[in-house]
Amino acid sequence: MKNNIGNYEVILSHVKSLIADESDLVANMANISAILFTQMQGVNWAGFYFVKDNQLVLGPFQGQPACIRIPMGKGVCGTAALSKQTQIIKDVHQFEGHIACDVNSRSEIVIPIVKNDKVLAVLDIDSPDLDTFSKLDADCLIKVVNILVDTLE
Repeated sequence: MKNNIGNYEVILSHVKSLIADESDLVANMANISAILFTQMQGVNWAGFYFVKDNQLVLGPFQGQPACIRIPMGKGVCGTAALSKQTQIIKDVHQFEGHIACDVNSRSEIVIPIVKNDKVLAVLDIDSPDLDTFSKLDADCLIKVVNILVDTLE
């Protein structure tokens, strides 16, 4: 069931205030992960993967331990990174090539983080429920990612 799982006005306000004057990417990602994990309903993992050496490498996150490396183009995260397109997956078990880092996750949204047409990382959010994420969630999370990208030099 799709619904507005986050109070995005509050989330966007928190993100802006916490990272506005900070240029350290890892610190900003850590705070964003914490904000999303604590402010979004029905989420069991929120975090980032960096693009390094043509693969995704685990970055700051909140939730259970996760896969450390994901090949580009593999799984939901690798697909988002390779295609540079947001992925909203209703049922991860129906996604061909899904990588099950946490067997409790059932739906997922991944937002690529792009600057100057280059994918730097992805924002990955999982839910233990089916069909959790909507276009509204994607639109608001893209705003969060854009705030992050604006802090990069």
